[in-house]
Amino acid sequence: MTDVIYREAARQDLPALLALLADDVLGKARDVTEVDDAYERAFAAITADPRNQLIVAEQDDELVGCLQITYIPGLGRHGSERSLIESVRVRSDRRGQGLGRDLMTWAIEQARQRGCALVQLTTDKSRHDAHRFYLGLGFVASHEGMKLPL
Repeated sequence: MTDVIYREAARQDLPALLALLADDVLGKARDVTEVDDAYERAFAAITADPRNQLIVAEQDDELVGCLQITYIPGLGRHGSERSLIESVRVRSDRRGQGLGRDLMTWAIEQARQRGCALVQLTTDKSRHDAHRFYLGLGFVASHEGMKLPL
């Protein structure tokens, strides 16, 4: 496998990012691949916020993975910041090659270097392979997550 570059996403990456988000069973039901005003606004808000990083994994000049990191300040854990990782995706033709593990290891190291007390994420209950993947990285299913669609 050739070297993978992890970097912050640029506007020209948006179409490939949307393709990654829609490249699975759940994503197909939630996202579309056409760049529209809503996606443009969301991308602009994420990239303008210093507590957010939209990260892409680039290999051979192609986007092959992504994730979003949000750094959350809090009073808990003695005023520690935590890292929330969302929208983790690896392109379907690159899955199973260690790219996801490397991407997550990179993101965890970013949180460690920033001084975060923990890294947290949520994953849909139907994503059994993802659960095994995150457990293999050392994550613990310590809480029951809840969401309220608005």
